[in-house]
Amino acid sequence: MGKKENQRWLWVAIDHKTHVVLAYTFGRRQDEVFRKLKELLEPFNITMFYTDDWGSYERNLNPDNHTISKKNTQAIERKNLTFRTRIKRLARKTICFSKSIDMHDIVIGLVINILEFGLTASMITHCFRT
Repeated sequence: MGKKENQRWLWVAIDHKTHVVLAYTFGRRQDEVFRKLKELLEPFNITMFYTDDWGSYERNLNPDNHTISKKNTQAIERKNLTFRTRIKRLARKTICFSKSIDMHDIVIGLVINILEFGLTASMITHCFRT
């Protein structure tokens, strides 16, 4: 991390109508990470995917259930901007960056859970204790 060759991406899937985060994962911008996110979405029975034109989507989604469009990806871009603004670890050049990949992912995941799902820190702590 900290170098361009070690980039990590926050992958977020939102409900197209409500803009609620359904699932997220972290990793490189590779097919295997997208497949991991897609697996997390299976319980939601997604019928349509709206994405940008990055190749992994085309390789891993059925064309009948996939629409490439800037119009339909504006909500996710807005959500990403909000995350980048509120989570300093997602800012491009910041001192708030973990050297540990695990710690980086845990902190960002906790903040997303608090912001998106209304979980409090004590609720999350309780989940880790049980």
